[in-house]
Amino acid sequence: MKKYLSAATTTCARACACARATTRPRARAPRAMLDVANMRIERGQTVILDDISWRVARGQHWVILGPNGCGKTSLLRSITGWFSPTGGDVSVLGRTYGECDWRDLRLQIGIVTSALQASIPPAEPAIDTVVSGKYAQLDLWKKGTRADKTAALKLLRFIDAAHLARREWVYLSQGERQRVLIARALMAKPRLLILDEPCSGLDPVAREHFLAFIEKLARRRASPALVFVTHHVEEITPAFTHALVLREGKVLAQGPLAATLTSRTLARAFGAPMRLVRKGARRELRFGKVAFK
Repeated sequence: MKKYLSAATTTCARACACARATTRPRARAPRAMLDVANMRIERGQTVILDDISWRVARGQHWVILGPNGCGKTSLLRSITGWFSPTGGDVSVLGRTYGECDWRDLRLQIGIVTSALQASIPPAEPAIDTVVSGKYAQLDLWKKGTRADKTAALKLLRFIDAAHLARREWVYLSQGERQRVLIARALMAKPRLLILDEPCSGLDPVAREHFLAFIEKLARRRASPALVFVTHHVEEITPAFTHALVLREGKVLAQGPLAATLTSRTLARAFGAPMRLVRKGARRELRFGKVAFK
């Protein structure tokens, strides 16, 4: 009888231990800074984006690549609340467009794009352009506070542009404008920062200086999650962790950078033979006849 009770007790203990093991809570996935689920965008008879699902977690920095016309701009406009999708959902920090005030939600996303430049008054000093980011305004009409000016000057120092504080927009170079726009985007303390082809129009030296700054920003402890849109793999600095590749309005590949950014994937995306090679800590493309097994 004792032998039976002992065996039963052992069996019960093992069962309880097994139950505890199976009911132990799983490690949570990193909180999503951005979650796009089954997005579809149609305009008339044209399908611009089809079934796009994409998630940006805390601590990740993403690159978006794809040829002209693949839907990159439409995706960005939907994320920032300027372009309503036909179907699917877009959530930022767990809050979904259409279920909350999109004006408040959009403040969580900073954007640097050349499309903003035409809307900035030529005579506006750089420090006012930076302050305007706090209020999501272009052509700042609200008078900034002393605290706003102090915060803007601090950001200009961070981007090595404090000497530009009083310089009018019209007298800034393209590289200086891009830096000021980054400071403007950071003024609202966004959790997500979108860089839409920020190196467009920069000469080679200005581009390398700008990319060095982006690398510095990405490695900053309090950095927002970065989304960098480009056609050029040589602009991808080591701090970027993931890639999303689009083709004809659909996701061709996405995931960790090393596994996603391959010669085969890029050749399919751009419709031409090419080979991706490492050059130090960066990458570059070489073109020609490439055979894939």
